[in-house]
Amino acid sequence: MDTLAKNKTKANAKNTMETPAKRLTRKEKIASGVEKLKGNRKRRSADARKEAQKNVVSAHLHGHPSSPRKMRLVAELVRGKSVEKAMAILKMTNRLAAEPLLKLVKSAANNWEQKKEGVDLENVYIKSIQVDSAAMLKRIQPAPQGRAHRVRKRSNHVTVILDQQQAAEGQ
Repeated sequence: MDTLAKNKTKANAKNTMETPAKRLTRKEKIASGVEKLKGNRKRRSADARKEAQKNVVSAHLHGHPSSPRKMRLVAELVRGKSVEKAMAILKMTNRLAAEPLLKLVKSAANNWEQKKEGVDLENVYIKSIQVDSAAMLKRIQPAPQGRAHRVRKRSNHVTVILDQQQAAEGQ
């Protein structure tokens, strides 16, 4: 009986005690500033990338049907050069990949003029030129004794990024 009486007194004590404070919902915690809204970091970093992208002038060539290796040989000739010098080099280069690269550099220069109207093209240089492989068409060529060899028709993507030279740099 003693234990039964003790349990009753404990139950009465619990009922008479103050109830704990109401638990806040997540929305209430965010509104009061106790908890931060998730996903904020991604939004801030995306906004920072967009701001940085506004200052970058570039041009892209997608899916050009030539081997990336052959395109890289021509791209190496103009990497780091001024735009006028790069266009002169590409005009005189006797490679099939030189013509699309020349058009791409002209397009990037035109983008520069559109985006940065007050800045002259004299101090603009090719900051980076990137050649990546694109989709590959796989074909079959007949081989002796009923076999077949795979022919990989490669293509590439090219990205040109322009920047303005500082007065101390001289190219």
